[in-house]
Amino acid sequence: MIGRKKEKLVLIASSTGGPKALHELVPVIDKNIDAPVVIVQHMPKGFTASLAERLNDVSDISVSETKDGEVLQKGHVYLAKGGNHLLLFKDDQGMLRFEHTDDEPVNGLRPCANITFLSVNEIPIDYIVCAVLTGMGADGCAAIRELRKTKKIYTIAQSKETCVVYGMPRAIVANGMADAVLPLEEIGKEITKITGVR
Repeated sequence: MIGRKKEKLVLIASSTGGPKALHELVPVIDKNIDAPVVIVQHMPKGFTASLAERLNDVSDISVSETKDGEVLQKGHVYLAKGGNHLLLFKDDQGMLRFEHTDDEPVNGLRPCANITFLSVNEIPIDYIVCAVLTGMGADGCAAIRELRKTKKIYTIAQSKETCVVYGMPRAIVANGMADAVLPLEEIGKEITKITGVR
């Protein structure tokens, strides 16, 4: 379609040390960012709602826990509901929405960033910015590898020096998939710069 605005999406994965990291990152994201921001933080059921509230309190951008069927909006941060896997899909009207599942944990994780990120692979999105933050293991790595085959994607890995656990970002760097390796304090600004504002 001529003149169609590019559809963008920001995906963030974080684990051990993530809640503290998100308190530094999210308030820096411009409230007029030209994309929805989806965060998968490894947390059990019952903890993500209060984390979303705290992030909302300290940020200009709106932050909330994900809800089934919710339509994603630009300039909003969504924190994946703990204890469920989070999927993204487009409805018959082309609206991007959330769905939660009770499928088995993946490598002990639910929510799992690989599950959420891979759900985007079949959705027509023009540009994806991914940020992989502090955490053990390699969650997010496999999905980003797949997304890079079909999508235009820019991937940021948190620097070793600013991680509580340099596992997930290290996997991104070791596999040659990091377009930028940045200290935590610079990632929010980089996400805004690369994505643009409305």
